[in-house]
Amino acid sequence: MKKIASFTVDHIRLLPGIYISRKDYLGDQVITTFDIRMTAPNREPVMNTAELHTIEHLAATFLRNHKEFGPKVIYWGPMGCRTGNYLLLGGDYESGDILPLMIEMFEFIRDYEGEIPGASARDCGNYLDMNLGMAKYLAGRYLEEVLYHMTPDRLAYPE
Repeated sequence: MKKIASFTVDHIRLLPGIYISRKDYLGDQVITTFDIRMTAPNREPVMNTAELHTIEHLAATFLRNHKEFGPKVIYWGPMGCRTGNYLLLGGDYESGDILPLMIEMFEFIRDYEGEIPGASARDCGNYLDMNLGMAKYLAGRYLEEVLYHMTPDRLAYPE
C-alpha cells in the first residue's frame, strides 16, 4: 500500500507549529486540514489523554462558536500520537491565515475557568478523563513557546 501523506512528514525534524497537512476537494469546495503540533514528536513527552481531551472540548466549543470561523469548522480533534490536534476548515487557507485564530483559541483555553463544556456523563463518553489545570498549562506553553513567536519554519513542514 502507498503511504498516506501524514506518514511521509519527517517527524524527527518536525517542530511544534501550525502546518497544512493536506487540502482536499469536495466538488469545488476546498477543505484544508491543519496539523496543530503542540509538542516535538519523539523528543518531548506526549500529552496525556486527560489534558488532550480537555483541550478538545474547549477548542471545539470555542471554534464552533467563533463568529468568523465557526461556520467553516468541520472538525477539531486530537492526533493518535498525542503530540497535537487536527483542525479541518472549509476553505483554501495557508498556515499563517489561522495564526490569529489559534492565538485567540489557546488564550481562551489558558484563561478558562469553570465547568468544562460537555464534561458530563450525558454529554461525553469519557467525561471523567479531564484535566483542566494541565490543559491550561499546555495552552500557555504553546502560546509562549510557539504562537507568540511564530517563525516561517513552524508554518511549513520540513523538507
